[in-house]
Amino acid sequence: MNTVDFGNMILKLRKKLGMTQLELAQKLNVSDKAVSKWENGMGYPEITQLPVLAEIFGVSVDYLLKGNPKGIVIAGNILTDVVNMIDTYPEKNMLAYILSSSQAVGGCVPNTLINLAKIDPDIFLSAIGKIGNDEYGRYVISQMKKYGIDTNGISVSETLSTSVGHVMTEVNTGERTFFHSKGANAEFCINDVDVDNLECKIFHIGYIMLLDELDSNDPEYGTKMARLLHNISKKGIKTSIDVVSSTIGDYASKIIPVLKHCDYAILNETESGMVTGLNPRNDDGSVNVENIRKTMEAFIKYGVREKVIVHCVEAGFMMNADGKFTVVPSLKLPEGYIKGSVGAGDSFAAGCLYGLYNGYEDEKILEFASCAAAANLSEADSISGMKPKKELEKMYTMYERQKI
Repeated sequence: MNTVDFGNMILKLRKKLGMTQLELAQKLNVSDKAVSKWENGMGYPEITQLPVLAEIFGVSVDYLLKGNPKGIVIAGNILTDVVNMIDTYPEKNMLAYILSSSQAVGGCVPNTLINLAKIDPDIFLSAIGKIGNDEYGRYVISQMKKYGIDTNGISVSETLSTSVGHVMTEVNTGERTFFHSKGANAEFCINDVDVDNLECKIFHIGYIMLLDELDSNDPEYGTKMARLLHNISKKGIKTSIDVVSSTIGDYASKIIPVLKHCDYAILNETESGMVTGLNPRNDDGSVNVENIRKTMEAFIKYGVREKVIVHCVEAGFMMNADGKFTVVPSLKLPEGYIKGSVGAGDSFAAGCLYGLYNGYEDEKILEFASCAAAANLSEADSISGMKPKKELEKMYTMYERQKI
């Protein structure tokens, strides 16, 4: 990286913190003239000062050395998951045993970002969201920083605590049930996203239906989420959305206004079917491919500019704006492989985003995403199972694919 690019990066990071040149100089025990020299592209700091600079700005040393290439920003839900492995999910008024309990990151932002960082640590990754001033919030931040993720875009609520999800995972099936406390996610809003200074190739946000302020009505755009994505799209940034599976809420009214402002929509078969009313399953529980296809066609008509991607246990589906439809069945995993399915959707989304970022062909995107999801299933939490790109690619030939 040349001195001019480095200087521009230091200037931007300093101003983002509202810090003067003198204040930064004092923290580094150098003169403000030295900081001015760096920012004007006339030199670099000493190598021993880079760790201190990284700590001040909340970024990694690698980030300072590589600069700020246009990477991927993930915005939206941030939470801590308390993952409980249970023997069975009980009927009402009955008892089940918690076999083990652990803490893990949860939500679209940390799940997707950490999975991307594990796939390829060379991509510049940034988080935008809201947490509370508490141990759960500090825990999530610390976990993302371990992977070199830029967390400067995360703000702290003055009134609400960090969102928490209690996950009940059946040990024999991997099926899970969620109990969710909305916390600070509920007040995450347009003003928490610095659109003017946003620099990335892809901006991905989730989950629609679980971000109260952004899901609320907007008189011009339908929802405030739609307004936000419109503003980001005007900068030439590709926009992408994800949705949460919920039994509460009007999916159509929250999702349809957003679709004309996004390039990519990535969601599961249940979520997409809730928008159109088309059942993605047949009476016997098998996948209704035709209804999934019709739903994806509807999403294109609603305005998705490039690709609609729908995933389910059995397969991944993609439809382009020109109507091209691609289906890739999921990997057939051996008995005992699946330890949990928390974050499987985010892992699939991470695989898709990686493929989109790198310009993969449609089939390869779905193949890669299916391997990312399969890796996730090998562990109980949302991030531990993810593997580097080369190991995911080996999974292409390790397992057969399901038939649908």
